[in-house]
Amino acid sequence: MAENTDTAKLTIKGETYELPIHSPTAGPDVIDIRKLYAQADVFTYDPGFTSTSACDSTITFIDGEKGELLHRGYPIDQLASQSHYLEVCYLLLYGELPSAAQLEKFERLVTNHTMIHEQMHNFFRGFRRDAHPMATMVGVVGAMSAFYHDSTDINDAHQREVASIRLIAKMPTIAAMAYKYSIGQPFVYPRNDLDYASNFLHMCFSVPAEEYHVNPILARAMDRIFTLHADHEQNASTSTVRLASSSGANPFACIAAGIACLWGPAHGGANQACLEMLKEIGTVDRIPEFIARAKDKNDSYRLMGFGHRVYKNFDPRATVMKQSADEVLELLGVEDNPLLQVAVELEKQALADPYFAEKKLFPNVDFYSGIILEAMGFPTSMFTPIFALARTVGWISQWKEQLADPQLRIGRPRQLYLGETARDYVDIENR
Repeated sequence: MAENTDTAKLTIKGETYELPIHSPTAGPDVIDIRKLYAQADVFTYDPGFTSTSACDSTITFIDGEKGELLHRGYPIDQLASQSHYLEVCYLLLYGELPSAAQLEKFERLVTNHTMIHEQMHNFFRGFRRDAHPMATMVGVVGAMSAFYHDSTDINDAHQREVASIRLIAKMPTIAAMAYKYSIGQPFVYPRNDLDYASNFLHMCFSVPAEEYHVNPILARAMDRIFTLHADHEQNASTSTVRLASSSGANPFACIAAGIACLWGPAHGGANQACLEMLKEIGTVDRIPEFIARAKDKNDSYRLMGFGHRVYKNFDPRATVMKQSADEVLELLGVEDNPLLQVAVELEKQALADPYFAEKKLFPNVDFYSGIILEAMGFPTSMFTPIFALARTVGWISQWKEQLADPQLRIGRPRQLYLGETARDYVDIENR
């Protein structure tokens, strides 16, 4: 907890209460209201908790006004362009960038735990073939606690560490299996000779009938997608993981809860929404029509993938993602994909329009990641599972941090009750 630097005075019905103010290392000061209910018999009201700090954290910091995203103090654009996903995983989990020996050991540990329990294959087959991959992932990840009993005790530091590695290692396998199952193809086992991103692509797109070689440009683009989605502070799914964890739930249940929350279209479905928008536009010649609608203040239509709720200036992840999108489109081309043709031209016209520059509605990470995944051949139903795969390390890092917090209490939000007051039961014949 940050040191108290000042106090705020709150007057309620003539009584004045002093509330401590904490100063963080970055971001606005925080008024501590933990004792307000006990002292003044009042709650605060904050739907969505958008003005409430629910925890201390040293993992990720966002400054939406500056367009800044830091992991343990390191800017995301530096990490995405100079590092790679598993190194960022180490950073998020342990607080510092690893030495060469530490990174080699960590990568080997993750690589050696990518297979899942063989009986879990039967669990997959219990789902309908047309089940959404996110539904499958919620079920399978939650069920891991039934297969890995030696890593569910949250009070055992060793078991917490084992669970962390298992989740990071096995999530690509689970996501790839969910994809393969949904399209009726056989499961592909992970390979220890491939890096993290290449292994995922291989499990998704290889088939037993022929050799499949992962293009390094596609592997690098996928690794960047993972890196740019690794953590994003106290968002809805991360807060869900923390809330579930506060009850003492096992790690697999907590991460399954995070996946379920991420499934919401207002959260993890943004890049899927971008592709659906491109389908709605349909052809390049219709782009001006949709841009005009987006600029019309009397029209509720808006372009998906432009601007960001948190970043009021620009999305710091988008620059690196645009580079990957350009590389992937140059490699794979857009001639045979009308959707990508629309995406490329929409980006061009929007960036050239003064309206979007003035409103700071620049393409965000969801716009470019959706383009990349579409170009690679993933159906839109796989966009959110890939997001969940990438975000797993952020959830785990936040989960571990919370369990080590001496101030940990079970989450229990209050309410502003507007219902009926106490009244007597009426017999049915008198109603």
